[in-house]
Amino acid sequence: MIIEPFPPFRAAHFRIKQADDAWEHRGAAALRRLVFCKEQRIFRDDDRDAIDDEATTLIAFDYVGVAAGDVIGTVRIHEAEPGIWWGSRLAVAPAYRRVGALGTALIRLAVGTARGRGCTRFHAHVQAQNGPLFTRLHWRTRGALSLHGHPHLEMEADLDHYPPVIDAASVAGWHATARIAA
Repeated sequence: MIIEPFPPFRAAHFRIKQADDAWEHRGAAALRRLVFCKEQRIFRDDDRDAIDDEATTLIAFDYVGVAAGDVIGTVRIHEAEPGIWWGSRLAVAPAYRRVGALGTALIRLAVGTARGRGCTRFHAHVQAQNGPLFTRLHWRTRGALSLHGHPHLEMEADLDHYPPVIDAASVAGWHATARIAA
């Protein structure tokens, strides 16, 4: 007889890449709505804005056996002016936040992809509670501000720690495995 219920299944192998297919874009949009609208209540119904029309969407998805599962992480990047890039809307599904590799891999792919496209400076408005993660990843704080009623930090990546990624849309993408049990 089983006394304790089994925890829900969480994959331990992930792929991180540029979103190309319609299902990948739909999954990224759904995850952003879950995180920024339902969970954090930063936006009411949808977090889309004009940046989405020009941004590149990067995603992480899990594998169930050998098949792609769900989009469980996303971030978008865009070039605001020649050489100056911004990352935004970094989101990881609640069940996968303790995995430890997804947010970091998305950040590295975001900055590396921008570098591969000629980035000379990479910025992000980071929710204040996530500042320590970015600091560990060689970002420096440029200032503090409030966005949508929430404290944020304006941060800039040290590009010396991010090699250029030439093809984030490649078939292989990046692969990551869980560092701790989800």
